[in-house]
Amino acid sequence: MADQEAEFGALERIMGDESAEPTRLPYSLIKSITGDFSREIGRGGFGVVYLGDLPSGKVAVKKLSISQDFSDQLFQDEVHCLMRVKHNNIVRFLGYCSDTQGELMEHDGKKVMAEVRQRLLVFDYAPNGSLQLYLTEETIEWTRRYQMIKGICHGLQYLHKERINHLDLKPENVLLDAYMEPKITDFGLSRWFHEGQSRIFTKSTPGTRGYIAPEIIDKGEISFKSDIFSFGIVFIKLLTGSDNYDFENWHKSIDVKSPQMECCIEIARKCVDTDQHKRPSIDEIIHKLNEMGSAEESRDDPGSSIQQV
Repeated sequence: MADQEAEFGALERIMGDESAEPTRLPYSLIKSITGDFSREIGRGGFGVVYLGDLPSGKVAVKKLSISQDFSDQLFQDEVHCLMRVKHNNIVRFLGYCSDTQGELMEHDGKKVMAEVRQRLLVFDYAPNGSLQLYLTEETIEWTRRYQMIKGICHGLQYLHKERINHLDLKPENVLLDAYMEPKITDFGLSRWFHEGQSRIFTKSTPGTRGYIAPEIIDKGEISFKSDIFSFGIVFIKLLTGSDNYDFENWHKSIDVKSPQMECCIEIARKCVDTDQHKRPSIDEIIHKLNEMGSAEESRDDPGSSIQQV
């Protein structure tokens, strides 16, 4: 009992201290805070996400499916990647569990004791769910959508600065906190590039259909511009407020209400160029958004600029 209280305390301290490092967590603790994995809040090809309760707040627990092609190396890579990232627009990683439990199971009509591997990841809980839930929501006005776009940009800029290629950027992998601030999540497919490395080639096709850059499909070539293509698709969906759109002519269907929106349409079109070399970098995208923001401020307040004599 005392041990469990200490474990609870350790996790609570991490939750309350933004500078605290994620830590290894015992399976018994995670089982306890999730009510024996009784409150499912999401699922996908990777496994299932459960809600966990602590006195100081809620957490999200990702329980990975241990399939035939599951690799402990991939799990270690994801944990290593999560340990590296700390940013307001990246979901906060609190801890992990890598454990093997003996469980009584039925096999060929007999009860046998089998070793069951448990691989779990614990994160801050994002109460507003994923961006996917709000794409077609008409009550989400343009100003809010624009703030989401900027937040995703800042999160992606941080990842690329850390030499991390996300490789599965999509609305389902952008969570929204209590203030609708976007948080990029799910680094199961991410690749870390060494300093000076700009691209790698792979035989697999990482990502989700509809968001994968053409050069990955055609040549297995991965670069930071691959993430830009995926971001471009997310960008278009936020601009159109639709999950289904004409890839070639989507921009013609938008009722452009401001120079800001016009600028965003131009950026999004460049992001999904089939030629990766014509896509902007994330730094260039943010520079363009900032430049446009400064121009808008000057138009709104002409007296704010100081003329040199």
